[in-house]
Amino acid sequence: MAHTRRYRWIGLAAGLVTLAGASACSSDFGATTAQSTTAPPAATGTPAQTTSGTPTFKPTFDPANFVTSIDNPYLTLTPGTTYTYANKTADAAETVHVEVTHKTESIAGVPSVVVHDYLTNGQTVVEDTIDWYAQDKQGNVWYMGEATKEFSPGNAPNTGGSWQAGVNGAEAGIAMPADSKVGEVYRQEYYKGEAEDTASTVGFSGVANVPYGSYKNLLEIKEWTPLEPSVEEHKYYARGVGLVRSVATKGGTEQQDLVTITLA
Repeated sequence: MAHTRRYRWIGLAAGLVTLAGASACSSDFGATTAQSTTAPPAATGTPAQTTSGTPTFKPTFDPANFVTSIDNPYLTLTPGTTYTYANKTADAAETVHVEVTHKTESIAGVPSVVVHDYLTNGQTVVEDTIDWYAQDKQGNVWYMGEATKEFSPGNAPNTGGSWQAGVNGAEAGIAMPADSKVGEVYRQEYYKGEAEDTASTVGFSGVANVPYGSYKNLLEIKEWTPLEPSVEEHKYYARGVGLVRSVATKGGTEQQDLVTITLA
């Protein structure tokens, strides 16, 4: 949700282009059979009730405490895997394209997986982003930064919300805890005035029917930012699959549903 991004996977990359000129992602992802998800251990605690509050989960960031792969069961990033999501807004039907690349880059001294995601409206790329993720030895997935651009006709690309851990005071945040607990609050990113997303775990009883399959016992996470206090969204993750649905619950009508996954 940094700046006006419509999706955690999404951001932006160079001039108004068409899919024929877009790099790093295929425009043709094959469909696969939906995977099932099993119920996690019973959750404890009570759901967070507000969109403000001090983080209660604050692991220490230590570059020496990271591994080279990301296998958190709710956010596994296997190089070569691609995802597509249908992105519905009040006035458009768009597509989110995501590729977990084989590339890694050192961010704040940590080898970080490069994820390329872009949003299309028809054949036009309207947002394009490079995201960086890394996992610590405890299994927490950290969000290390994003380089994002948004395109609109006649205007220079908007790079608002771009940040990188360790640069100009920006700090890495938690993209997915190793052991989510109901009511737990954590900071997803921090670059003062540009990227200040916060999240809390709502529960493990989410249900979603999306083009890729039908799921229950979903991990539900609420996200918000003090930079846009009227905006809030909920995301639903299936164990062993990842993000299957994202819904704007305040400040918009956007909904993104998982359509395809192509494995490496």
